[in-house]
Amino acid sequence: MKISSRFLSKFIAGLMVLAFAMSATPAHAHSGPQGFADLAEKLLPSVVNISTSQTIAPGKGDGDDLGMPDSPFPPGSPFEQFFKDFMDQQQQMQKGTPQGAPKKHKVQALGSGFIIDASGYIVTNNHVIDDADEITVILQDDTNLPAKLVARDKKTDIALLKVTTKKPLTAVSFGDSDKLRVGDWILAIGNPYGLGGTVTAGIISARARNINSGPYDEYLQTDAPINRGNSGGPMFDMDGNVVGINTAIYSPSGGSIGIGFAIPSTLAKNIVDQLKSSGKIRRGWLGVRIQNVTQDIADGLGLGQPRGALVSSTTQAGPAAKAGVQPGDVIVSFDGKEVPDMHRLPLMVAETDVDKTVDMVVVRKGQNITLKVKVGELSVKDETDADKNAPDATPVAPPSNGDKIPDLGITAATLNDTLRAKYEIKKGTNGVVITEVAPDGIGGEAGLQEGDIIAEAGQQDVKSPKDLADHVTAAKKGTKPLLLLLNRKDDLQYMAITFGKKKP
Repeated sequence: MKISSRFLSKFIAGLMVLAFAMSATPAHAHSGPQGFADLAEKLLPSVVNISTSQTIAPGKGDGDDLGMPDSPFPPGSPFEQFFKDFMDQQQQMQKGTPQGAPKKHKVQALGSGFIIDASGYIVTNNHVIDDADEITVILQDDTNLPAKLVARDKKTDIALLKVTTKKPLTAVSFGDSDKLRVGDWILAIGNPYGLGGTVTAGIISARARNINSGPYDEYLQTDAPINRGNSGGPMFDMDGNVVGINTAIYSPSGGSIGIGFAIPSTLAKNIVDQLKSSGKIRRGWLGVRIQNVTQDIADGLGLGQPRGALVSSTTQAGPAAKAGVQPGDVIVSFDGKEVPDMHRLPLMVAETDVDKTVDMVVVRKGQNITLKVKVGELSVKDETDADKNAPDATPVAPPSNGDKIPDLGITAATLNDTLRAKYEIKKGTNGVVITEVAPDGIGGEAGLQEGDIIAEAGQQDVKSPKDLADHVTAAKKGTKPLLLLLNRKDDLQYMAITFGKKKP
């Protein structure tokens, strides 16, 4: 049979369209895993409910002078109203006692935890068991076991408990939260509102969240439903490893709105190991005061994009000072890892073994310098105790105004005994002191204040108002912001002044 070329070309074109349509439409499209049932069944026995009791003295809680506890239920829920009615009844009963005086009473609280050792070690949040008189762990089969507190770390909100049991418990292991990516699936298991073992699923919504709850914030954020009572419970990856400890939620109503936070396992595992082995935490310490690198500061230092942690001062004889770190250095790498900003550095140092010598890269006047730092141990005592030697309070004559620096909108003066007394400046402090600030000037808009001491300008010492004026003149002719080192009540900080641009 003879086939025309025109028919053949149409036939081939039709096949190509059909093939494209078939390739563009997947045979099996899934929005997520087939299911979590097998994984949940395996993990549920490792998750426990934690019940605590605490004796409340009169004068605490929502019950005014009767010390009634806060409602554990979301505002506006029927349970909250039931709780309120019940507590009102309790108040009336207490007021009707012969003595007419409120009594101490016990309050119950609920949380979650997970077993990390078959012998009975359990991890939870510190806030779950904080101030508890009694701690009870409830297994999946409803077995109740009294628990004792082994150790805890308030700074990371982690606690380690121990129960005694004749049968081995089902334990889980920590995974590597550093391998998690935004969008990865996770399971959360806990005890919301005391309902018992509850499984929820979601994804990693964000990493390294700082919610201002402590010095070592680096939370994983998830949209898995997490509610009151989930605190201390585990967050699992799809291999069944613990990659986080569910700790906090963001919620105006008290219930889940899809924003939950978990302590990453890379931080938690180190803390738990130390609590289990020694009962205390040893954290690395550098001995520096740091501040964030803004775009203006980055421009003033020639960094390009903001990065690293800017050193404003070092602790005398501290690890950083011994290694040669100087104020004005920007720490951009620590122990082979990039320092993205000032918030990340304290955690990096804290997680480093005490007495370990590491390479630290700083940017100093445009040059990368590698220093070797032997990490010290963070002391419980505050290293920044204020100097208790008060300045001379003898009345003195008013100081002279000093020299005006119109381009900054300030008046600055050379330090003398009169000015030191007026502004409570310690002997040995160098620089020029600001005696007047025009509120609509560049300096005032940038945040300069009367009494501030300008110790450096453009990373050069300032010994007189003329020195400062010369640096200002040079900066106005150049393209970079002028970087000032301020001493404000013995707190050193850097400030970048950009000429020709006012703050919005």
